[in-house]
Amino acid sequence: MKSTPLSLIAGVVALAAVTGFAALTAPGGGETTEAGAAAARLPVERSSLLCPAPSTSDLAETTYTSFTPAGESGGEAGAAELKAADALPADEDAASDDGGKDTDEEKDDADKEKASDGKPVISLKDLGRPATADTTKTGAPALVGTATGKFAPGWTAQQTTTTAAGSARGLLGVSCTAPDTDFWFPGASTAKSRQGYVHLTNPDDTAAVADIELYGAEGPLKSDAGEGITVPARSSVPMLISTLTGEAAENVTVHVTTRTGRVGAVVSAAEDEVGSDWLTASADPAGTQVLPGIPADATSVRLVAFAPGEDDADVKVQLMGKDATFSPAGNATLHIKSQMTAALDLKDVTRGEPGSLRLSPADGSTTPVVAALRVVRGTGAKQEVAFIPATDAVGERASVADNRAKGSTLSLTAPGATAKVKVTASAGSESGEATVKTYTVKGGTTLDVTPETPAGLKGGYALTVETESGGPVHAARTLRLAEGGVDMFTVQTLPDDGGSVEVPAAEQDLSVLDD
Repeated sequence: MKSTPLSLIAGVVALAAVTGFAALTAPGGGETTEAGAAAARLPVERSSLLCPAPSTSDLAETTYTSFTPAGESGGEAGAAELKAADALPADEDAASDDGGKDTDEEKDDADKEKASDGKPVISLKDLGRPATADTTKTGAPALVGTATGKFAPGWTAQQTTTTAAGSARGLLGVSCTAPDTDFWFPGASTAKSRQGYVHLTNPDDTAAVADIELYGAEGPLKSDAGEGITVPARSSVPMLISTLTGEAAENVTVHVTTRTGRVGAVVSAAEDEVGSDWLTASADPAGTQVLPGIPADATSVRLVAFAPGEDDADVKVQLMGKDATFSPAGNATLHIKSQMTAALDLKDVTRGEPGSLRLSPADGSTTPVVAALRVVRGTGAKQEVAFIPATDAVGERASVADNRAKGSTLSLTAPGATAKVKVTASAGSESGEATVKTYTVKGGTTLDVTPETPAGLKGGYALTVETESGGPVHAARTLRLAEGGVDMFTVQTLPDDGGSVEVPAAEQDLSVLDD
């Protein structure tokens, strides 16, 4: 008989680095393994992102931006590509022998947009420099993307659509999302004045089955159409929210789960008189939530919150302003009944200064909640709407793509201790050199900054925020664009990019008897 040493932990470490979905710690939640070796962090080697189908308006113009920050690398080789969902082969690895690169550089943009040719809509070529692609194609498909090797750690993609007129008028921005199995969307609606779709995109080569639950102010909304929704392999399915129930409700929380498989999920929301934008998922249910980046000139702010558990929740509502944290007059707390959607009209709560909202337990309540803000800027016919979901902290690093020479504002808020962050404006998509600046964010306040654009900028650029010291920082980017006399805007939050995973640094050998 002979003894063969098996390195089980080393195998798990390799799997974690490839998938990017694992974080390993020692038993009991410590920082070391049983052998006493310190835990380490390794860059992920594969990332997935999904972009929903953009507006179907004939007037829509959409820009896709792909970006991976320079720095830690998941390998020397690799690629980052976004393809039309219905153009992906069943076996991605067998698609080509050249790493998925387009061998016909003379293809024009129209050919690249064809869902039938299987070519990437956008490919990233360099670390630290975004790549862009534009389309005016009506009925453009959803995109499914994968980044591998050196492009995987911190990969992000942005979809920005400008629609100058019509019911879908607005600047619609969304950071393309990772596939998952559970999403919460407070801030949707089934009211007659609003039209919302839940976009479900399946990145895998087998069908996924999803359920959509709706909750209004009085509890669950009766719905049979939201059960057992099949999302075919490598495809996207939009579901009109108002057709899932016969009940009209102004404020609705949408809950998306999967029975089998995984999907990307995001809600498009259009509203009479105030335009449209994307609503992305709230951070996972928690007792404390932070909603960063309320524009200083917001004319109407509505908080929508939901308690998914069996207990009611009582939360303190606090605005972290330019100089201090305070409770809005008359709205210091909010009672959220279990399984019911609650809303609070905060009006023009920021009053000309930057602000972020913090929800925290009140009166000893520790019930987890999810939340989002509906934000309106402008008045009368020049109103424009956007949404800000509760978001996790920046953590080690977070990025947002598609910043322009003008119109970008970065909001940084420190809900706890004072913090210092480094902000990098990347090289431009066409030309320009990266710039770096450090900011100190006082605890309990919100700092709005206009990013320093890259020197010699031509094209767009990305922003990367890294926490250097102090407490946690939450961030959001507001992008503004004037169109048809309307000051359009969209807000994207910046949670940790998950570019690395924690793994044990030592192996543990086991022996297996083999005769």
